[in-house]
Amino acid sequence: MTPFDLVLRGGLAVLPGQGLTKCDIAVREGRIAAILTPGTDCAAAETVTLPGLTVLPGAIDAHIHLGHGKDISRPREPGDAARESAAAAAGGITCFIPYLMASDPFEAILDDVIAVTEAGSRTDFGYHPIISTELQLAGVPAYARDWGAPTFKIFMNNRGGEGKRLGLPDIDDGFLLRLCEAAAANNGMVCPHPETIELAWVLRERVMKADPEGKGGLASWNATRPPFVEGDAVQRAAYIARVAGAPLYVVHTSSAEALQAGIRQRAAGARVFIETCPHYLTHDETWSGGDMGKINPPLRSPADREALWAGILSGAVDTLATDHVHRDASSKAGGLWAASPGCPGMETMLPVLLSEGHAKRGLSLERVAALTATNPAHAMGLGHVKGSIAVGLDADLAIVDPAARWTVERSGIHSAAGYSIYEGWELTGRVVHSLVRGRFTLRDGALDDAAVGTGRYVRRRLAHAA
Repeated sequence: MTPFDLVLRGGLAVLPGQGLTKCDIAVREGRIAAILTPGTDCAAAETVTLPGLTVLPGAIDAHIHLGHGKDISRPREPGDAARESAAAAAGGITCFIPYLMASDPFEAILDDVIAVTEAGSRTDFGYHPIISTELQLAGVPAYARDWGAPTFKIFMNNRGGEGKRLGLPDIDDGFLLRLCEAAAANNGMVCPHPETIELAWVLRERVMKADPEGKGGLASWNATRPPFVEGDAVQRAAYIARVAGAPLYVVHTSSAEALQAGIRQRAAGARVFIETCPHYLTHDETWSGGDMGKINPPLRSPADREALWAGILSGAVDTLATDHVHRDASSKAGGLWAASPGCPGMETMLPVLLSEGHAKRGLSLERVAALTATNPAHAMGLGHVKGSIAVGLDADLAIVDPAARWTVERSGIHSAAGYSIYEGWELTGRVVHSLVRGRFTLRDGALDDAAVGTGRYVRRRLAHAA
């Protein structure tokens, strides 16, 4: 038999249908070639031992923003992808799917964006087109069929000029309906940013009048677009998608009301995937970090935070993703009302879930793998190549030490953001190695710069939308 390229020995692996299993994992030509009984004699070009380590399927971050400088619409040069994929590798993320934003039809830019990303990325990737114009809506069949990009974001809040700061036109619920119909007809899925902006306008005016200098901090930001603004949009989008026959992926669920709205629509027959982000599980409006915590949707109340943890533990929440934004700390200047929303998160997503979920709340490692890899792979059309430790799939692995204690420090941040909302936190659980298609992107905690430019675009197909 041809020798294996790599054998990983002595670790505990989360295997589908088996849970934590002591085994050796053999890799050939970038894929998992065999799951072996520990100590099985076999030839390999390289053997790596993993004493005390746990092997998880590589994390798939289905919600990031990849851009250039402070622009988060698209990467412009390979270095943009190299920098942020370094953050991904450090955090055990082996595939990410950025949102691609433009006002022109994506046919004109997709090939170039893919080429630029491949030239710099250490991790594999896909893209979600953000559909905002009539020409983009007309291109949905081609994006799904020709580019393998079948998931489509829509900013439900882009009304009354709200989209101008992103260079996007206004849309309405009629546009959402037609996008859902186009997704249903082309084996696609809709990913709405759920806010009923007309409600937020009323509340924003009241809050800014009462607190013109933003001294109320994160509580004031939350009050401008509170949970019912999110919950109303979730139930509306899910209802429209259900009528149109399209699945829905609800991004960055931040509140109990939004979570319950998605659950109610599931019970009514809608195909709804629910995503939340680490920052909604760990931070709330009482956080002392001030404007650095301005995110949209806002950080909510402690009760919302606990409701999301309950959804994580119960299985109501399907996926964890970061909504990673790489703008640096200077984007938060000018006070609450001027600060740019968003925060980085790829380096800490998996460690935070290991620490705050597994170590502190008893979240099983099987559930960690489901939230960060298996479920995103299924939802996003990657299950045929990624998301599980199984023979025939890509050897995308996050090898972690669940017991390692470490402190998040600014000096260790790889993202161009240069900061983390977890600075100073002591976490339990650290990524030791990351592998993408059997190649180390992170080894013994150090990035392998030879991995720059080895990431590849993955064409996706949705098994659940047929």
